[in-house]
Amino acid sequence: VQLQASGGGLVQPGGSLRLSCVASGRTVSSLTMGWFRQAPGKDREFVASIRSDTYTTHYLDSVKGRFTISRDNAKNTVYLQMNSLKPEDTAVYHCAGDTSPYGSIWAETWDYWGQGTQVTVSS
Repeated sequence: VQLQASGGGLVQPGGSLRLSCVASGRTVSSLTMGWFRQAPGKDREFVASIRSDTYTTHYLDSVKGRFTISRDNAKNTVYLQMNSLKPEDTAVYHCAGDTSPYGSIWAETWDYWGQGTQVTVSS
């Protein structure tokens, strides 16, 4: 399974970006999909997930109300819409896939990873 993330870039505080993650080798509908981020000098941090079975979403507290995870099964793609971006959102964002429906907040439990896309929020 390969995951290809894209959509990162430089944006001013308060701006928006939409990240995309295209899967190959397996359908996103069969996986719980998630997004993690890693800032320099920090551990990889859970951001959001969407379950394979119920499509229930789960978010990091600091992004609730600003970020939305969604999936398009026809395009085999998962998205992360990020609004009202803040400088502290700056990080490399990775998409991930999990064969377990639970989608743990712990990165080491996830099965598949994309290469990451850089998001920089700065004026």
